Amino acid sequence: MITAVPKGAGRGPLGRIGGSYPQGWSRSVTAAYGFRMKILISADMEGATGVTWPADVLPGTPQWERCRSLFTSDVNAAVLGFYDGGADEVLINEAHWTMRNLLLERLDERAEMLTGRHKTLSMVEGVQHGDVDGIAFVGYHAGAGMEGVLAHTYLANSITGVWLNDVRASEGLLNAHVVAEYGVPVVLVTGDDVACEDALGYAPGALKVAVKDHVSRYAAVCRTPARTAADIRAAAKEAAALAVRHPPVRGGPFTVALEFDAEHLAMAATVVPGVDRIGERRAAYTSGTMYEAIRTFKAVTTIVSAAVEEQYG
Repeated sequence: MITAVPKGAGRGPLGRIGGSYPQGWSRSVTAAYGFRMKILISADMEGATGVTWPADVLPGTPQWERCRSLFTSDVNAAVLGFYDGGADEVLINEAHWTMRNLLLERLDERAEMLTGRHKTLSMVEGVQHGDVDGIAFVGYHAGAGMEGVLAHTYLANSITGVWLNDVRASEGLLNAHVVAEYGVPVVLVTGDDVACEDALGYAPGALKVAVKDHVSRYAAVCRTPARTAADIRAAAKEAAALAVRHPPVRGGPFTVALEFDAEHLAMAATVVPGVDRIGERRAAYTSGTMYEAIRTFKAVTTIVSAAVEEQYG
């Protein structure tokens, strides 16, 4: 199911438009003038075709091995679509768990893949180098505390809610604000129907493809890989026209609040400088830029993960 760009909507994160890539020019014309289009794909797994259960995305399980193929199919469909739409380069940034899930050998040979941990900007690593014209969020999901298949924000159960400047935040919303600081628009979002609805708030001008319809956190009505691949490829081809860099958006300060499922995790979060306890199970911090905010967020989640006890959480 493809959701087209809303009529009259702005393009790029937060509805802003501008930039250096001449929209609507053909690939041959842009090449003649020295323009090259580079697309970054941030690839997460919970929003992939057919994925509904924790074992589907947990490395090492038989179901994960099976679902790697479905995940790779979604990502490769986006790659093909962006090349159909005139892209010159497509870089895929693996963004799930250990960031070593996609099957490189099944991707279109023109693409490149950034795989493995640890990366400065985590899920959107690569956007900071100044050569990316548009970014796609493939396989994304709803945030912690929201409805949606496998909904969470970075940590599956330890974090029960995240708010950015008092707005409940998914990974997509956080990452959209990060890439906006580099002038890069979100042009395509794929995932379940809830993830696509969530994206209307942070990337109203992006194309959206719902590969499944949420029933519960662990159930969905899924479309077949053949259908979703065709939809994603068609949407990516159209989305390539939206890859227009705009002036960097400096929207700070940014206050990030996190709610945890146990009070000792909020205490653990305050080990990170600048993070303060604001309730029994809540902690918060303020950063001047999203670059700083996301790096602090990653530090908090790393420490909180280590503080989780196997039996009691």
